[in-house]
Amino acid sequence: MRLSSEFFVGARLPPAASTDPPPVAPSAPIVFIADGDTSTREALVAVVRDMGWRARELPSAAALLSEPEGTVPSCLVLDVSLPRYGDLQLQERLAAERAGTPIVCITGAADVLMTVRAMKAGAVDVLPKPVRSDLLVDAVRHALERSDARLREGMALRSLRESYASLSPRERQVMTLVASGLLNKQVSGKLGISEITVKAHRGRVMRKMNARSFADLVKMADKLKIAAPNAAY
Repeated sequence: MRLSSEFFVGARLPPAASTDPPPVAPSAPIVFIADGDTSTREALVAVVRDMGWRARELPSAAALLSEPEGTVPSCLVLDVSLPRYGDLQLQERLAAERAGTPIVCITGAADVLMTVRAMKAGAVDVLPKPVRSDLLVDAVRHALERSDARLREGMALRSLRESYASLSPRERQVMTLVASGLLNKQVSGKLGISEITVKAHRGRVMRKMNARSFADLVKMADKLKIAAPNAAY
């Protein structure tokens, strides 16, 4: 499909040959599109697919909330010109509940105040219409990179929680107290067990948590939000 130069300024138009685009891999990133204008929406879909990303049209921005959380990077291209699509309160809700799906806003009525409000509501970028295809691609790529980083963080946290779940109740107690800064002798006194037993538990904790150092263990405890109340003497 030939892209309209009225919408995409400086766009790289596809060759005139009427060949179908190559199929998009199921593992490709997903770009959700919520735009009330048919021609704009079709042009967005064409650019997204041309980049090898999957395009999924939404009837409204709110529809994103019912989409299942994906395992691949994703973002939302949202037209904030129309209330049905670009309500800023809804955008704030999306940013909070779907933090793994960053938002790129486009608008035909851009001004400084709207741009600031959209950015404060969690938008990665705000692009005015007619949208330059190179700016759109850059903004979407940035949003997908942010989504990918969020997914990796989530995977790492799930792995960390699984490791923590493998600890015995006593090992969890030892990890909590050790990560809170107590020495083996102090942990021994608090738990009423020998210092040798504390060392044995501590060693198992390090192995099961795949912690390479004490500093690693402290960081893990912080990510898991593990803290011992009044741990220090």
